[in-house]
Amino acid sequence: MTLPYRDTNVQVASDSYIFSSPSSPNAPALTIDRPTGDIRLSDASLLGGKRVSRQSSIAGILGMIQLRLDKYIVVITKAQPVGRLKGHMVYKVVSTEFLPLRERQVHDPDEDRFLALLKGFVKSGPMYFSYSIDLTNSFQRQSQHDTSAPLWTRADDRFFWNRHLQSDLIDFRTRGGRGQPGPQQGIDPYILPVIFGVLEIVPTTFKGTPVTVVLISRRSRHRAGTRYFTRGLDEEGHAANYNETEQIVILNDNGHGLGGFAGSNDMQSGMRGADGKEMQIMSYVQTRGSVPAYWAEVNMLKYTPKIQIKSIEAAYPAAKAHFDEQIRIYGDNYLVNLVNQKGREMRVKQAYEQVVEMLVSSPKEKMEADQRTDEKFHTIETGGPSRSHFDRLHYIYFDFHAETKGMQMHRAQLLIDRMREALVAQQYFRAVDLPASRIDGRLEVRSLQTSVVRTNCMDCLDRTNVVQSLLARWTLDRIFVDLGLMQKGTRFADEDPAFELMFRNLWADNADVVSNSYSGTGAMKTDITRMGKRTKRGALQDGNVAITRYIKNNFLDGPRQDAFDLFLGVYSPGSANIGSSLVFADRRPILIQAVPYVAAFSLFFVFVALFTPRLPGSAVWPLRIFLIFFTITAAWSLHFILNNGMLYVNWPKLNPRPWAIEGYRETIGKVRKDKVLGPLVARHERGLSTARYINAEEGKKRIE
Repeated sequence: MTLPYRDTNVQVASDSYIFSSPSSPNAPALTIDRPTGDIRLSDASLLGGKRVSRQSSIAGILGMIQLRLDKYIVVITKAQPVGRLKGHMVYKVVSTEFLPLRERQVHDPDEDRFLALLKGFVKSGPMYFSYSIDLTNSFQRQSQHDTSAPLWTRADDRFFWNRHLQSDLIDFRTRGGRGQPGPQQGIDPYILPVIFGVLEIVPTTFKGTPVTVVLISRRSRHRAGTRYFTRGLDEEGHAANYNETEQIVILNDNGHGLGGFAGSNDMQSGMRGADGKEMQIMSYVQTRGSVPAYWAEVNMLKYTPKIQIKSIEAAYPAAKAHFDEQIRIYGDNYLVNLVNQKGREMRVKQAYEQVVEMLVSSPKEKMEADQRTDEKFHTIETGGPSRSHFDRLHYIYFDFHAETKGMQMHRAQLLIDRMREALVAQQYFRAVDLPASRIDGRLEVRSLQTSVVRTNCMDCLDRTNVVQSLLARWTLDRIFVDLGLMQKGTRFADEDPAFELMFRNLWADNADVVSNSYSGTGAMKTDITRMGKRTKRGALQDGNVAITRYIKNNFLDGPRQDAFDLFLGVYSPGSANIGSSLVFADRRPILIQAVPYVAAFSLFFVFVALFTPRLPGSAVWPLRIFLIFFTITAAWSLHFILNNGMLYVNWPKLNPRPWAIEGYRETIGKVRKDKVLGPLVARHERGLSTARYINAEEGKKRIE
């Protein structure tokens, strides 16, 4: 079994970076030449006399990335232990360092901006890894893998977050390099998979019985990004804000501590035994992802952006690819849709239903109503014997907004009651880790989860979090009954209040982290998850979150989206044939750029005029004229900004959205027709740098 090195030293020389493991002195050292970036494996014993300027210990190699002028090696300099998962230590990335291949003498604004975006993204992103257990795969998928294969080869490509950064090392592994052709197995221990999302390990007790509860949310690296700039599907069928959440319960887990390596002589694996007892592992997996169609919400500084939906026929191949993968991985998919059936969200709901009807053979629809809504439930599934692969899709619409209106959040339980039969048949993964099997890490499987619930709302955040926590709660009740820890028909919330509090906080923390990575804020409705009911304080907090989201999504998310695209390889600076300082330059007409400053200065002078004491005997009219002039100027400026919001949203600059290009052209065209400003605005296209224009046109073609 080839596992990543737990201890790695990096030596910095003028002509290379040398990585080696002190605990594996006979293993080859990884050498990356400077400034070419050529990779090779060297005999570590022959490098002892090499002159180096610095030597340090690192936790691992995150990968390599090519920017505009140079290539950088990203190393993990500090990792914080989170806990032990089935005896294996898990770490969170705390700090990193970017090692340049060249000693750059020339100051380049674009290169500095690229580095700043990446460093900020890596610093704020919750990333986790382990040297000895595969965090990218659920326990059910792990049980089906060959544990003798290198850790990175077993990783789920969707959740291998640093896959792009590891491309150079993986290419060398498969094809070799200069002077070392062919597969190079010696580099396997240097390739470290990392996940992005949530990982919490909580050793606790339930009614006096020690259990370990683990919650893992893995965010997909495909179509990742920010709230309003990444919606729906891409042409390959990847859904925006796609997360897999796995709730794990481990019984007889004596390897959850943070200290030492007791119970194992294997320094490399960092595994810890469980005192010979039969360790039981129960796992339940859910997914969330954006509505599977071609759609977007176009920011225009309005609180509710304009929804844009492409034809369902155009999205059909992408939706087909998406659900083909989902069925292949998870089995039957129960598609829980929580968007509103009225208002602006209605078109998104209808688009989803049309997609399902196109995929399922002989679709049969059924609606249920009550006093609150005429469409409490709306289901779509095949109406006859299964004839198609996609007949394993079961669409369930629940009018979450109408049913929970007036702080009646307990009524969300109606959805769980409606799905009870499917949840019983679904099962959960259950396996035993026998002491004799811990050498090769294999599990003895007792039952498999046969389907998955895929939940979504508009953002796949707030309403989705509530429903996923209810599904997890229902399944955990079932697990405890099956383990003999509770009587059938009872709930753990009533049996152990302390465990109930832990469960609530665990899922609320999960909601906040998933929400923060997508929307820039914590989740709404977490008072339901934390306290079990809707509160006035929670409603006020949701108001604060809504305002913060509005500001961030309109004025701050452009650079965040650029950071996603840069880290994940959606945009490659090294392949862009763009001159210096063009990518991030603001190419809007000067007058358009100046309007916010005019508004700010006008408001400042208005406040000065209002709050400055007037001298005795001084004339009144000059001050009034001054106040009226700047009030009118401020009002006109603010009206212009709000009326032409497309010009003032902070759009992504590396990979602009096609609707942003269309909206910019439409808005600037409208401004040119203005009787006052039109003659003053430049009549040539200045809204985009060359790089942005090229990327936008390519993106537009892909969608069309």
